Amino acid sequence: MQHFHYNQPFHLESGQSLPGINIAYHTYGSLHAGSKVVWVCHALTANSDAADWWKGVVGPGYVINPDQYFIVCANILGSCYGSTGPLSPDPATGKPFYHEFPLITIRDMVKAHILLRKHLGIERVHLLMGGSMGGYQALEWSVMEKDIIERLFLLATSPTESAWGIAVHATQRLAIEADASWQSSTPQAGYKGLKAARAIGMLTYRNYGIMVQKQTDPDTEKIDDFKAASYIGYQGDKLVKRFNAYTYWHLTKAMDSHHLARGRGGNVEAVLESIHQKTLIIGISSDILCPLEEQRFIRQHMPNCTLVEIDSAYGHDGFMVEGEKISACLGKWLKE
Repeated sequence: MQHFHYNQPFHLESGQSLPGINIAYHTYGSLHAGSKVVWVCHALTANSDAADWWKGVVGPGYVINPDQYFIVCANILGSCYGSTGPLSPDPATGKPFYHEFPLITIRDMVKAHILLRKHLGIERVHLLMGGSMGGYQALEWSVMEKDIIERLFLLATSPTESAWGIAVHATQRLAIEADASWQSSTPQAGYKGLKAARAIGMLTYRNYGIMVQKQTDPDTEKIDDFKAASYIGYQGDKLVKRFNAYTYWHLTKAMDSHHLARGRGGNVEAVLESIHQKTLIIGISSDILCPLEEQRFIRQHMPNCTLVEIDSAYGHDGFMVEGEKISACLGKWLKE
């Protein structure tokens, strides 16, 4: 992991600012004259090591291969994996920001990516790709730097955060805020609430079908300790060990802010029509968080967009799970 330090005030869309920012990032392959750059934007709880969390898609031997491309993935602003976030020290106090960390948006994250792009000396991005929240960033970036981004690959994403998505996030934050420890200024604040928030999220990342298929108890005599309940608790515990409630709270707020048409006339159809990059978008048949109708809407209004609908039982998580199917679609599209 590498770090880029920006030692000037970083002005946020909210009107607030950070005194400076740090951006953690990974690169794969070598950058030289003629390099084809692929920039990967990650989702909510991922980090900048795309070759680790997107196995089957990014890395040696896969469709996004460092032997063929110079690959960059930057940890988003507000995260807890190396970039400036709520647990970072506030230079004014020497203590972590905690609750004082300012509101950030998807556009603020992209603005930080652009600073890193310039720092690395990258003049063109051959392919900008991301799923879910990563797709939010990619769409924003394609509007903010139309002449820099050449192609887009989007998965399980949308041009605006839906009322359904905002309601899910608000429910998750209520769970965090209901934790009695949330108001304490410690790294562990809100950890029980975070576990509950992750549990809520899992119900939208998967769906009825896959939960029934994978988590139904074979023992019909049970009256407690069900397999599905253990699974949800296990997933919550896993996240608590590697994440923190402050970051989750702020990043879900950032997702709520996602709207391509904000400050651009208010008409999302018109903004999509202005995106002329050649685009591949993949939707997952069983996704209930960013359902196919959202990807179909993008295809309807983006002039150079191809939509592939993947049949998968894994819901929203299909964009991570179905690496083989995704790679086949992406590889074919890249060769066209």
